Amino acid sequence: QVQLQESGPGLVKPSQTLSLTCTVSGGSIANNAWTWIRQSPGKGLEWIGVISHDGSVYYNPSLESRASISRDTSKNQFFLQLSALTSEETAVYYCARWSDAGQVDFWGQGTQVAVAA
Repeated sequence: QVQLQESGPGLVKPSQTLSLTCTVSGGSIANNAWTWIRQSPGKGLEWIGVISHDGSVYYNPSLESRASISRDTSKNQFFLQLSALTSEETAVYYCARWSDAGQVDFWGQGTQVAVAA
């Protein structure tokens, strides 16, 4: 069974950069695509980006200038950096596996990130 666990700071100041780590167990990140998704209070899910099995990365166009997704296959981890945060980006951030069918099939439990001074 694939399991994902997000880790990172729970509080980030406005204009700073958020750095999150997703640790994967039960499957190799080199064999699948992996994604970051967030949900702000009262809003729907927002896709941030995906890193494919070969390391190619694709971003939500609205976030592309500020987002960076990378991975460390030796640690079976992938990462999100999101710069210039605003308070409106307070959200639960999820990492997940993107299946070959083009949908999420395994989710992390999510990590709450507050953007506040």
